[in-house]
Amino acid sequence: MQDEFQQFASSRGGYSDLSRKRCDNHANREAAARCPQCGRFFCRECVTEHAGRVICADCLATMVSQSDSRRWLAGGVAIYLAALAGTLVAWMAYYYIGRILLEIPHEFHEGLTW
Repeated sequence: MQDEFQQFASSRGGYSDLSRKRCDNHANREAAARCPQCGRFFCRECVTEHAGRVICADCLATMVSQSDSRRWLAGGVAIYLAALAGTLVAWMAYYYIGRILLEIPHEFHEGLTW
């Protein structure tokens, strides 16, 4: 039975090797998972589940900082576009108000009609 498991494990990418590995952060602990990002081995305390996969804290921090920088960039672009749209709307409002005021007859401004 043990031989069958080892054959199965070696055919599946070496699951039996995981039991012999040690945590990169805690040398006295057996490794429970391998980080898919960096490929290092970690114990249960050093890994976390994120987006449906087990990942180490260092790789998770890198992913979060990258997404934060993208979010900051997207937020800056959104603020710029909102300011540009607001300026355009204000300019158009003042332009058309000015056009309406120009259509008022000259006599009205001099006080001859009222």
